[in-house]
Amino acid sequence: MPDALFESSLSGLSLRTRGKVRDIYDVDDDHMLIVTTDRLSAFDVVLPQPIPGKGEVLTRVANFWFERTRKLLPNHLAGIPLEQVVGDAAERDRLGDRAIVVKRLQPLPVEAIVRGYLIGSGWKDYQRTGGVCGIALPPGLRLADKLPEAIYTPSTKAAIGEHDENIDFAATEKRLGAELAARVRDLSLQIYTEAAAYALERGIIIADTKFEFGLDDAGVLHLIDEVLTPDSSRFWPADQYQPGVSPPSFDKQFVRDYLETLDWDKTPPGPELPEEIITRTAEKYAEAERLLTR
Repeated sequence: MPDALFESSLSGLSLRTRGKVRDIYDVDDDHMLIVTTDRLSAFDVVLPQPIPGKGEVLTRVANFWFERTRKLLPNHLAGIPLEQVVGDAAERDRLGDRAIVVKRLQPLPVEAIVRGYLIGSGWKDYQRTGGVCGIALPPGLRLADKLPEAIYTPSTKAAIGEHDENIDFAATEKRLGAELAARVRDLSLQIYTEAAAYALERGIIIADTKFEFGLDDAGVLHLIDEVLTPDSSRFWPADQYQPGVSPPSFDKQFVRDYLETLDWDKTPPGPELPEEIITRTAEKYAEAERLLTR
């Protein structure tokens, strides 16, 4: 197992914010450094133990997808080597592949969620209303069924410790304007559809995912944060997929499923994880990377 990094500390840079998983540092007026740590959050609570190697997997997988989506829109990667920003060699070694230099952009106040399968909160919504986030679906669908077509179900972007809230498309138009809201929706659906087809050929079903976008000073839309990682998506092994039951996963749903067995009210502090859960979770992240990027 690789060494774990729960929290970064860099001597030459000013810490801008520490999120659930990412530590963000100011570099200059135009750039920031994002360190994806090995912290894991579940039900919007940061758990007390890291998952060794998770941050490096997330960074490499996100960078892989950023490269594949460049033909559709630019992204936040600045192309600046880490050694130009982190001068201390020991600190760079500690970061490993967890750190990237990115452009400073204005994030949009919406999380762009795309669902291709009926699972999670979408399944609960469907059982209650016959649809997901106000989008009507055919009757008789089962848990984990593939949807007739992918659907766009945006949400607000909550502050740390708070919960995202699903919103309808009209609400995104009010926040972003009709033209930008439509572009975000259409790009999200296109990226998901193309990525899901690619992943399926490699044995992974991407059940759903979330994207985040930002604008530069000229108003150009960029893909930011992370993209199609085991933290921002549900990854299922295609050879074990069976509608009607909750499939096994390559992502942190494995940890969520364990936490659901505990007497925990899903508020901080999070419970300690058994070593077996930590090890198996790290293995699942690594396996997802291997299958997607081989």
